[in-house]
Amino acid sequence: MKRITFAALPLALAMAGAHAQSSVSLYGIIDLGVDYANNVVKGSNGSIVPSSGGNLTQMQSGVPLGSRWGLLGTEDLGGGNQAIFRLESGFDAATGALGGGLAFSRNAYVGIKSSQYGKLTFGKQWDASVDIVEPFTLNGQYGGWYFAHPNDMDNLDDGFPVNNALKYVSPNLAGFTFEGHYSFGGIAGQFSDNSSYSAALGYSHGAFSAGVSYLRINDPITAVAGYGGGGGYVNAIYGNALANARYQGAFSAGAAYVLGSLKVAADYSNVDFAAGPRGYSLHFQNYEVSGIYSVTSALTIGAGYTFTTGLDHATDTSPKYHQANLIAQYSLSKRTSGYVMGIYQHAAGAAQHAQITAFNPSSTQKQVIARVGITHSF
Repeated sequence: MKRITFAALPLALAMAGAHAQSSVSLYGIIDLGVDYANNVVKGSNGSIVPSSGGNLTQMQSGVPLGSRWGLLGTEDLGGGNQAIFRLESGFDAATGALGGGLAFSRNAYVGIKSSQYGKLTFGKQWDASVDIVEPFTLNGQYGGWYFAHPNDMDNLDDGFPVNNALKYVSPNLAGFTFEGHYSFGGIAGQFSDNSSYSAALGYSHGAFSAGVSYLRINDPITAVAGYGGGGGYVNAIYGNALANARYQGAFSAGAAYVLGSLKVAADYSNVDFAAGPRGYSLHFQNYEVSGIYSVTSALTIGAGYTFTTGLDHATDTSPKYHQANLIAQYSLSKRTSGYVMGIYQHAAGAAQHAQITAFNPSSTQKQVIARVGITHSF
């Protein structure tokens, strides 16, 4: 991270009668690699093109860590208070395209931070479950979105930030931290439409840490930019339920313990796509266990297993998914690392197609992804 600091001139300070200091940090991450997938179908307007499955080799940006650049600013207001802002843009390192076609696709917020009372921010930012529970998933530590629970149904791989959000983060109180957000829908006469909210509680003491959260998104197909997909992308996991959902609700919890060079973690999420106030059209539960082992100061290996079970109320059927994730990362320097990773998913029960997050479904119940890549931070 490159830090650029601006200190007010003594003359200006004297004229203003203040002693405030401001700083702006420029930072970024570039991740790029090559993927091989054994079976990926083509899509048209959100549907699978029959008999179109085949192997895929591609260059892909931002997998273990999203490629991004950003500006982080602070101004000392005195009395332990600061004005803060963050502007963060995702981009495709393979093509140079902006993330989602937006100038700042990941974060764009401003607020006040107090050492005594916490932090209050306004704008585009992550919900509380991303901050508190995502670190207990393997994708939140190593591997990124390919390791996410099927199609990141619980947003525990920060698949999307929330727009128009008011967010509060408490100070650390005896190891506990609380967060919450509310996102305004912005529709005249309809206060709840397209709105979202989350709340989370985290705890850390010594080698042990844990967190719990709840996220609700009203009218998710319109509230979340790009959620509907379409075009050549097919969401075979919950696409049909998403299109009809009045709200999406996700309860998540996780915990981790560090034993020397080994970190073990487990997480759980309960996700509902509700067609109306009294019934659920589609329900999922995700169970994940993972471990990260530092073989040497430079070499780290991460492995995890996720079991997903669902209930489709419309058909009274139960789709199931088993997914195994593996990554080996080698640090070439403090800022540059290379890695290899592999993912295997097997669909079972009523699920007819395997689908690893970020790829179109397989034409069968099995799908395998392999990737080799490099990450550089600045």
